[in-house]
Amino acid sequence: MVRTCVIMQPTYLPWAGYFNLILNADIFVFLDDVQFEKQSWQNRNKIIIDSKEHLLSIPVKRNGLKTAIKDVLVDDTQKWRKKHISAISQNYCGHKYYKNVKIVLDIINDSTLIHLVDINMSIIQSLCDILSIKKEFIRSSELACAGTRSEKLVNVINHLNCNRYLSPIGSKTYIENDGVLSNTDIDIGYQNFKLKDYKQKYMKSFISYLSIIDVIANLGILGTQLYISD
Repeated sequence: MVRTCVIMQPTYLPWAGYFNLILNADIFVFLDDVQFEKQSWQNRNKIIIDSKEHLLSIPVKRNGLKTAIKDVLVDDTQKWRKKHISAISQNYCGHKYYKNVKIVLDIINDSTLIHLVDINMSIIQSLCDILSIKKEFIRSSELACAGTRSEKLVNVINHLNCNRYLSPIGSKTYIENDGVLSNTDIDIGYQNFKLKDYKQKYMKSFISYLSIIDVIANLGILGTQLYISD
């Protein structure tokens, strides 16, 4: 029996392709015990504000260069929560399906969530719930699998007794260059998600690669379920 594993860093307000990966996994691993990268999707993503693409970024406290994602704390001295809630609510409140993204605002507003990874995972799993995506989620830090790059992936996959690994197409080059996965019995698959235009309220031309909340606010639950399907 094929058992597919997907391993991804927990990102903030991910795009639709991230949820397509979850949809095609049997078990989804949040890769949280690798080094945090500044200026990455781990703490930022894009929405539409005033009919333009806008980047929402969560400020994080200064950390050492080798700080793991799981240890990164958000910087609440910068009042980012109020800004993000205002930006999302003001720019999507007029959308037909705005009510379906309001759970995101509740999570952002939860000041007890002080670790970046907890905010990201809560948002991702809550959106999966409303999209009726039922999968097994686990943190890589709970597995204590050693290794770097592809070696770590193999160790995680084997630990979870999976025999297929599904990867974003953007990782194909480094996976093939590493040559570690190809020397195992693990079947390697690459995501085949096709980005499609959809009607964005107030917009004359389509803006791509936005957060999933833009898709949900415009298409609703059923429309988003169809959109993220292969």
